[in-house]
Amino acid sequence: MFEEVAGIPAHPLLLHAAVVFVPLLALLAVGYALVPFIRAHTRWVLAVLAVVTPIAALVTKLSGDAFLSRMDTAGRITESFRPVIEEHEQLGNLTLIASIVLALATLALVYLVGPRVAAAAHSTTVTGARGNGALALVVKGLVVVTAGVSLYFVVRAGDSGAKAVWTGY
Repeated sequence: MFEEVAGIPAHPLLLHAAVVFVPLLALLAVGYALVPFIRAHTRWVLAVLAVVTPIAALVTKLSGDAFLSRMDTAGRITESFRPVIEEHEQLGNLTLIASIVLALATLALVYLVGPRVAAAAHSTTVTGARGNGALALVVKGLVVVTAGVSLYFVVRAGDSGAKAVWTGY
C-alpha cells in the first residue's frame, strides 16, 4: 500500500509531509503555549496539525518499511550499508513516537488553554485555563520539551536518510 506512487518509491515522496508537519507542529505548539495573543488565531489550525502530523509520520514510517523490504528483496542493501539503514529506521521510529507524544500534549494544551487566557490573565484566576492552572502550566512545559525532542529526531532522521542516499554512509 505504501510502496509506490505512480511507479516511484513512495518513501522519498511521502517523507516530505513529516519533514514539514513535525517542525510546523512543534513551532506552532510552542508559540501557542508561550504567546497568548496568537491563541485565538491558531487554535483550530494547531488542533488539525496535531491530528495530521502523527498520521504523516506514520505514513512515512510505513512507506520506509515498504521501501526497505523492496530494496532488501531486490538484494540492493549490502551488509556494510545495513547499519546505516537501521540507524535511519530507528531515528524514524523515534520521530513517530515523539510526534505522537507532541500531538497528544498539544491537544491537551488546546483543550486546557483557550484563546481567552490573555484577557483572563488580568483577572484573579491563575491562567484562565479550564480546570487547574497548575495543570495547564505542566502541559505547557511538556509541549515545549516534546517539541524540542520532536525537532531533534526529525532533523536527525532526515539527515541520516539524506546522507544514506547522497553519500552512502
